[in-house]
Amino acid sequence: MKTPHILCTLLPGLWFVAGCFDPPQPTPEPPSPQAAAPAKPADIQQFNPADGKTIVDPTRPITDPITGPLAALQNAREKIPQLAIQHAINLFQASEGRYPASFEEFMTRIIQENRINLPQLPQGLNWEYDVEAHQLLVVQTPQKN
Repeated sequence: MKTPHILCTLLPGLWFVAGCFDPPQPTPEPPSPQAAAPAKPADIQQFNPADGKTIVDPTRPITDPITGPLAALQNAREKIPQLAIQHAINLFQASEGRYPASFEEFMTRIIQENRINLPQLPQGLNWEYDVEAHQLLVVQTPQKN
């Protein structure tokens, strides 16, 4: 007769203990080789001052309180990668004792190794890297008449 009393006290305890543990989680699948591939670098060209291109500041003015937050967001989306590139250039200079010697080294050691993606600029504006000044620039291609 003692068996029903023992079961009545043990079963709620077992249910309680069983509820305290997380159910087993499925093991995640390893990432595919395509997921580990570096991001495609942005379309950056080498800056040549003799090309007659104008260096511009693509920052949008914030004047309207309704659309101002959208302009601020776009400004941030363009500025943050520029800051990341400048930081990577500074780290490269600190570790190597020099700046990237060529445009190809900049693309390999700064853009590709750090997997930096730049946003698409409005039409007529392009990303260009100035090897001499060690800066990423936004340039405007001259309009042809």
